[in-house]
This record gives sequence, C-alpha cells and structure tokens, in this order.
Amino acid sequence: MPTYSHAAVPAVSDPSRLRLPDLLQATDRAAADFLDGHYDHLLPPGGVPVDDRWFTRLHADDDLDVWLISWAPGHPTDLHDHGGSLGALTVLSGALNEFRWTGDRLRRRRLTAGDQAAFPLGWVHDVVWAPNPVGTQPQQPTLSIHAYSPRLTAMSYYEVTDRGTLRRERTELTDQPEG
Repeated sequence: MPTYSHAAVPAVSDPSRLRLPDLLQATDRAAADFLDGHYDHLLPPGGVPVDDRWFTRLHADDDLDVWLISWAPGHPTDLHDHGGSLGALTVLSGALNEFRWTGDRLRRRRLTAGDQAAFPLGWVHDVVWAPNPVGTQPQQPTLSIHAYSPRLTAMSYYEVTDRGTLRRERTELTDQPEG
C-alpha cells in the first residue's frame, strides 16, 4: 500500500487534530472490522443494493466520521470537495475510478481492493464505480470505507468549464458523504 507523508499536505490552517495518516489508519481498522463481520448488522436486509449507491455511518465523534459506502454503475458522486474536512478511503472490494482536478485537467486513477487514498483540504474529485477487467469475476457493487476529519458539514460541487478551468456550482450543507 502507498505511504503518505504529512509533508505532502498543503500548508493551511489545521481543521482537525487528526492527520491524513490517522485517517488512513482509521479506514484500515474499519475495513478489518468489516471483513471480520463486526458491521454485518448495519447491512440492509437482502444485502448491499446492486443498482444504487448506499452508505451507512460506522463511527462518529467530534474528530472522526467513518462510513461504509457501496458504489454501483451509473452513480457518480459528481466533482466535489469535502469542505473543511480531510478525507481518506480504503477499497474493500471491487474497483473505483477517481477523477481528480490537477489544476488544469482531470486525472484518473484506479483504486482496487486493498488500495487506499487520502484527500487533503482543497482536493476536488469525482469517484465512480469501475468495472472489473473482462473475463474476471461478475460485476458487483464496490465497497469502500471512508473517514473524514472533522466530521463533514459541507461539500462544494464543481464543473470544468469549456475553457478548462474549474468553477464551483454550489455548496451544500451535509452530515453525510452525499450532499
């Protein structure tokens, strides 16, 4: 798994006492607990939906918000940031494509089961379900664990303009990983 350094985080005011490595560790712990069956009671009757996104909170306190999220084909998050919260994720199963704004374009990275990613302040991205390679296991929803610190309170949504710049469309108050 990749290693993340605090030095890679832009110098901004500290929104939380937790840092990106702490959030990566929190998603890793929650992933292990999920795989050990500790959160089975939170799954919907009949299992995780295959045709829609679904999420449930696994933990919340003043410093940390942890979610289990399922991803299905055709349900992107839209280009967004996490307001004043840092973020991280661990992919439990399947694959995700993350499209991140790099300052002049969107860059894609594929995350598969076991991969982690961290999101400093100002990180603008879209996360979508990614298909398995042809000829492998059947297409299923992707599951991932996400952690935010401090807890999510707002998310801004963006569009890439015809001139190749980023424009904020709206900001929504929220206490969940979907505005």
